[in-house]
Amino acid sequence: MYKIPFLDLPPLQAAAGSVRLPGSKSISNRVLLLAGLAEGETLIHDLLASDDTAVMLEALRQLGCTITQDGSQLRVRGIGGQLLASVREAGLKLFLGNAGTAMRPLAAALALLAATQGGQFELSGVPRMHERPIGDLVDALRERGCDIACLGQEGYPPLRLSGPSPLRLSQPVRVRGDVSSQFLTALLLALPLVAREDVVIEVVGELISKPYIHITLALLQRFGIEVRREGWERFIIPAGSRYRSPGEIHVEGDASSASYFVALGALAGIEAPVRIEGVGTASLQGDVRFVEAAALMGARIEQGPNWVEVRRGAWPLKALDLDCNHIPDAAMTLAVMALYADGPSTLRNIASWRVKETDRIAAMAAELEKLGAQVEEGPDWLRVHPLKDWRAASIHTYDDHRVAMCFSLAALNPLITGRPVPVRIEDPACVAKTFPDYFETLFEVVQARRADIPVITIDGPTASGKGTLADEVAHQLGYIVLDSGALYRTAGLAAFRAGVSLDDGPGVARIAAGLDLHFRKGRAILQGEDISELLREEATGLMASQVAAHPEVRQALHQLQLDFRRLPGLVADGRDMGTAVFPDAGLKVFLTASAQTRAERRYKQLIGKGISANMESLRADLEARDARDKGRAASPLKPAQDAQLLDNSGQTIEESKGLVLGWWQERQPF
Repeated sequence: MYKIPFLDLPPLQAAAGSVRLPGSKSISNRVLLLAGLAEGETLIHDLLASDDTAVMLEALRQLGCTITQDGSQLRVRGIGGQLLASVREAGLKLFLGNAGTAMRPLAAALALLAATQGGQFELSGVPRMHERPIGDLVDALRERGCDIACLGQEGYPPLRLSGPSPLRLSQPVRVRGDVSSQFLTALLLALPLVAREDVVIEVVGELISKPYIHITLALLQRFGIEVRREGWERFIIPAGSRYRSPGEIHVEGDASSASYFVALGALAGIEAPVRIEGVGTASLQGDVRFVEAAALMGARIEQGPNWVEVRRGAWPLKALDLDCNHIPDAAMTLAVMALYADGPSTLRNIASWRVKETDRIAAMAAELEKLGAQVEEGPDWLRVHPLKDWRAASIHTYDDHRVAMCFSLAALNPLITGRPVPVRIEDPACVAKTFPDYFETLFEVVQARRADIPVITIDGPTASGKGTLADEVAHQLGYIVLDSGALYRTAGLAAFRAGVSLDDGPGVARIAAGLDLHFRKGRAILQGEDISELLREEATGLMASQVAAHPEVRQALHQLQLDFRRLPGLVADGRDMGTAVFPDAGLKVFLTASAQTRAERRYKQLIGKGISANMESLRADLEARDARDKGRAASPLKPAQDAQLLDNSGQTIEESKGLVLGWWQERQPF
């Protein structure tokens, strides 16, 4: 996950490949709550690991549920509908972040448990959660006897739920259905806890997001509750209902998250399809019907019980005018797809967007306009006109995962404009709510022109600190790191192990050309062996300097270096990254420091590792390496003509990083 202030997406050209979806957020938190309230132990497969499920799990632990990780599975032993005496006596304060799928059902369940068994619970969240209305659910529970106080603004969290208090369930529980289906879901999940007689729920007004209620009813059935439904207006929970664990349950892939990859196939699946695994014709989730909307826009769709394949059909996409009540979350993706259509597209019946993680109608309109689009909005609709003259834009994401994921599709603008522009996604880590690895997954199935993938090169002599600086800059931007020195050290080490003389240029080159080398999370892996510590040894560094003097070795490693230019960008450090390997880099830095400063740094490193060292010999060795690197025939050490010179003799790494990032930002269009 990219835990950085922003992530810049280069212009993207095509997509193909296979994506495995994370578990559904809606199903995951429903299953967790049901397992926590049920009798017995439930083994849960494919649970979504995200911010929303994390707060639900923590709440269940505080309530007394036993939760254990079993490999990729989770075991939950529920409380059987009975509050622990310690919980009743001490009460609980639960922080639920911005998770509506935790706040609403827990509020209902704990209000009813407090009413019948006693206790006090305070439920709070982030500031945005305290702006999300919950008054209709609170009113429905208060009317039936629950003691609920809104601790801030009336009708909004934070809430205090107190008991005991007498319940009045002989009359129907009435709740509005036209604000959020989560209110009805919360009641359906909670009322079986107190169904000593038949409990009736009546929906006032039209029920929106009916597919989410279908999910709730199906999962209730799995946990032993057979709700009788009379249309979408009346629901009857039978007397004597109680939750019983099904033993084990599988969470299907998140259909809302599938929408981004369905759109990706419709837009950019030109040579081959994008395959999405985890949802299909057998899915419970209503958002799987997003494929129907994509087909209306011209996408070519094939699907099976648990998979969907999408490729481009009509181009440009066909404009549409659609009632989106059946796909409320996934419909946001259509707003960005509309930029690539042949006319204006209108999304209707989306009033629920106003009360989500942010006001999504306003947010989508504002960010689409940044890209240059003409957008119109109403209380429950949005109209988006196709876009030809794209502008580079920094997309504010409002701490809303779906805004971030939707606007990643704007990076496909080269498909429709002659002047491709990059797109910046602010706070990319907000996708942790439902899809922590979204951007990593996206980069695995999209392609960009090599020239469009940004590169920063940091060259300099031995011990100038270029490796540390490259790591820091790459981490800040979310870019891949190429430690070219590690390639040469590996080549020298591999040749030495193979018994090849380091003076034998052709022999070392043959070894270098066949290196099975990968860099993973800062570690160097050679043929499955972690050689990271070996590469840091002084003896290995001397090998690198020796083999790097051979033109044949440099040529053998050249293509391997070029292959590191991958999305979303690259920071490459070495001796000739800016002059020979990436001459088209967007920013070239030549980093240096005095020989004395570099010798002191190296001395401290060695002493810190418990290795004896002599300052004068270290300085002499560095000066000898400098002379050898500057005088070699193949790619001698020197600054590129357009390089920024940076002497960091008197600087901290933070100061050097700040300078480099400042130079980089000056070159960006945002």
